[in-house]
Amino acid sequence: MPLDERDIIERFFRPLAGEGAFGLLDDAGRLDVSPDFDLVVTTDMIACKVHFLPRDPPFSVAQKALRVNVSDLAAKGAEPLAYVISFGISSEIEEGWLADFVRGLKADHARFGLRLLGGDTVRVPDGPIISVTAHGLAPKGRMVHRSGGRPGDLLYVSGLIGAGAVGLALLKGEAGPWDALPHARRDALIAHYHVPQPRVELAPLLVAYASAAMDISDGLIGDCDKLAAASGCSADIEVEHVPLAEGLGATDDPALLARLITGGDDYEILAAVPPEKAPGFESAAEEAGVPMSRIGVLKAESAAPRVTWRGSDLNLVARAYTHKPQEGTA
Repeated sequence: MPLDERDIIERFFRPLAGEGAFGLLDDAGRLDVSPDFDLVVTTDMIACKVHFLPRDPPFSVAQKALRVNVSDLAAKGAEPLAYVISFGISSEIEEGWLADFVRGLKADHARFGLRLLGGDTVRVPDGPIISVTAHGLAPKGRMVHRSGGRPGDLLYVSGLIGAGAVGLALLKGEAGPWDALPHARRDALIAHYHVPQPRVELAPLLVAYASAAMDISDGLIGDCDKLAAASGCSADIEVEHVPLAEGLGATDDPALLARLITGGDDYEILAAVPPEKAPGFESAAEEAGVPMSRIGVLKAESAAPRVTWRGSDLNLVARAYTHKPQEGTA
């Protein structure tokens, strides 16, 4: 017998409800915010066959749904606080799937200090579709925007780039140079695609040092384009300094390089840092245990950021992953 909305809320989501959720018995939740902080709000949706595959474990699907939002909060210099979740559930979703999904949410409650405030559930013909709106706290007036960069600011990126794109290729069975990687390395790349690792440790460092920042969800180059445009700048990006997915960084294949730096699902942090603050930022990031790489500089121009590899322009068919409507859709 299919579960109805009340069953789903009562059995699966009400046990996650935090302070201010009123047991999920009301139409809204409440957050008490300190006068010393601003409430930062972000939302992201993930959908089956777009952001995850039908056979992906529901535990990791839940973690991805939360973590893509936590990553946005971290890039704004905000500490995670609470969230609401809306769930489009299709007929093939059974109790066991939901139970494992909720265990994934609960695990990340503990990991990131989150609590559930509320949400909604609907039936959809093809799903699941999960939308999370997350709330975080940033020091009053100190939220880090995309638009604060200035010409001469240095561009840094955290972690490794391209791991999400390669992980997805492996899951889909696409042949490529990743097939020659050791089994453990391939598993790690798949895990990166399944469960992003938001750089929450960087949040206070971005507040202290960065002029602009954003998380990398649609590809390094496309997201750099967004940050530069918001800041009224262009940029020079030197691909030889971009830290690439382990085992693929030594490639001489321009097509592979382009795929790694324009694919999505990295959820690393791109930050613009004034030159005078760069030594302090690098030292603080090292102390926090987050690898940071300087990959370029913002420029006083209006053109699209220039992407070079070993001194020559790198040919990019596309600069980012973009969601394109299917034929016949709006």
